[in-house]
Amino acid sequence: MSRIGKKPIPLPAGVKVVIAPTPTGGELKVEGPKGKLVVPIQPGITIENNNNVLEVKRASDKHSAAHGLTRALAANAVTGVSAGFTRELDIVGIGYRVDVKGRVAIFSLGYSHTIEFMLPDGVDIKVDKQTHIVLTSHDRQALGQVAANMRQLRKPDPYKQKGVRYTGEVLRKKVGKAAGK
Repeated sequence: MSRIGKKPIPLPAGVKVVIAPTPTGGELKVEGPKGKLVVPIQPGITIENNNNVLEVKRASDKHSAAHGLTRALAANAVTGVSAGFTRELDIVGIGYRVDVKGRVAIFSLGYSHTIEFMLPDGVDIKVDKQTHIVLTSHDRQALGQVAANMRQLRKPDPYKQKGVRYTGEVLRKKVGKAAGK
């Protein structure tokens, strides 16, 4: 039995859940104060709502991989629509900064041009001191993808430690080239 799949998911106050069957399994619609999300349910997996506690069950051991996955996706959806998720990034480097104009983040990362980054719907940005970015969203997958795309604009350099990195990310510094005689 999947250790993750058999954990129950308690529903916080204000979160509504609808379990709808579809031809390819089903879908779990989760709605809360922060937004709405839809989680696909694969064939062989069932979700039951018992007294505001969701339980994910599988038909046989053949569906064990989807069991834990579906439970994790459902738990992330419930947490997202009730509390939301945050991801923080730091910009390190002389002259590196970010500005926000509406739904567009404008990065200056040492290139000959600025980079305009359009934020998708559902992901909000807040910038502190032009070098610290706080991303918030109710959709964990979209939030992680946006943070990864921002980090990709200028990956942290292992030699000079410059670039866009996650807050708290530990980088291994490499030594430079030794001067020869």
